[in-house]
Amino acid sequence: MKKIFGAKKSKEPPPSIQDATNQINKRGESVDEKIRKLDEELARYKEQIRRTRPGPSQDAIKARAVRLLKHKRMYEEQRTVLYNQTYNLDQVGFAADGLKDAQQTMNAMKAANKELKGMMKTVKIEDIDNMQDEMTDLMDVSNEIQESLGRSYNIPDDVDEEELMGELDALEADMEFESAAVPSYLQPDEEPDLNLPAAPSYPTAVPLNRHQEDELGMPAVPRASLRS
Repeated sequence: MKKIFGAKKSKEPPPSIQDATNQINKRGESVDEKIRKLDEELARYKEQIRRTRPGPSQDAIKARAVRLLKHKRMYEEQRTVLYNQTYNLDQVGFAADGLKDAQQTMNAMKAANKELKGMMKTVKIEDIDNMQDEMTDLMDVSNEIQESLGRSYNIPDDVDEEELMGELDALEADMEFESAAVPSYLQPDEEPDLNLPAAPSYPTAVPLNRHQEDELGMPAVPRASLRS
């Protein structure tokens, strides 16, 4: 039967967006290469026209240059079309990637939602409230135990505050009385500042010269001897 009707040909998978983009980019590179070669030839013809005198030869060179310019315009139009196709494919690729990302995000959220629902079945808000109430009661009991253990046995609980202030004032009065009864020389006061007069200053003594002489050059006689 296959020989008569022929075997059914398998359909090839359609090209992906990336494959189509790569194919168009290759064509665009080929067109760019052709435009580059035409630019080189046009530059050479331009140099020939500059060196050639006006006449038939120059006109022939100009005609070839015009023909090359037409080819260049055609390739440039093809390149513009290829660029537009690449732009459209990129837009479609971006949209497809965005949809894939959204689909993956949605699947992840569904899985997380399912997991949260399973966890919420094991956790009840009533159990949490009861646990919080028990913790509060335990903390209150712990504080009462600490206060009971820290209580002093010698101090009565019914101490009047005014009575304590009276005892404090009496204690201060006793301390002032004791400090007044101590003699002044036993109290640790500061050293008194004694304003004593300064010591008298005497004139410096002039040493006597034993060999003093009178007006005539003779040894002077002491006054005591004269008086005697």
